[in-house]
Amino acid sequence: MKKPPESSKPELHSQEFLHSLMARQLRLSVGCAATFLVALLGLPMLNYFFPEMMSRRVAGFTLSWLILGVLFFPFVWAISFVFIKRSMALEDSEVREIENSKQQP
Repeated sequence: MKKPPESSKPELHSQEFLHSLMARQLRLSVGCAATFLVALLGLPMLNYFFPEMMSRRVAGFTLSWLILGVLFFPFVWAISFVFIKRSMALEDSEVREIENSKQQP
């Protein structure tokens, strides 16, 4: 039996397509996780290495508590927002690429 000719672009539900999409999403996930870890581990490091700066009062809080208590949660939401938007854009891009390759002979 002959195999059907292989195209340069993967089929929409093929293992190659899913592997490509998952690899791109993994890179995005690692980038978002690294950003979160820098923020999570950066605050204690800033407190340790720059205690004078972190103890300054800003809007009634010390800078350390302002970052931890007020700004950290919106920062995590921003990371989540970026992840979701880029993840969906990756999926849409892959689907468009597959659909365009089907239309070309």
